[in-house]
Amino acid sequence: MIRIFATGGTFDKEYDMINGRLFFNQTNIDEMLQKGRCTTPYTIETLMMIDSLEMDDSDRDKILNACKNTLEDKILITHGTDTMTETAGFIAKNHLDKTIVITGALIPYSLGSSDGMFNLGSAFAFVQTLPKGVYIVMNGRFFEWDKVQKNKATGYFEIK
Repeated sequence: MIRIFATGGTFDKEYDMINGRLFFNQTNIDEMLQKGRCTTPYTIETLMMIDSLEMDDSDRDKILNACKNTLEDKILITHGTDTMTETAGFIAKNHLDKTIVITGALIPYSLGSSDGMFNLGSAFAFVQTLPKGVYIVMNGRFFEWDKVQKNKATGYFEIK
């Protein structure tokens, strides 16, 4: 069983055509996994629906506690890309005996041309195969939590 924690981020943003802004409604993860014909058992819990730039340590503490308190040892977290490395470090410093993969998207799933489907599928595979630890999974690659950075000029994650 894989435990999925949704925290918001671009992954789950919707577009308001009237006001021309992005907003949160509910997570798209279950729909995405159903479209991907996922047959691996999972459960989804929405912890929050916020932009990662608005996330603070109290939010990270909520994510950490959810990871600590779940029985599953394979955890996938959807998260905004701007601060996912900070959250990964926050979790990793607690040395949980679990495989924790954090992923996100640069384009909202609701817009139809999102990288979210690919990133979610990759993360789903990596959480099942990587050894215990904390990882970032983006663009078909996995990175150890302390060896990755987001290149803000290209939008890709890379080894730092």
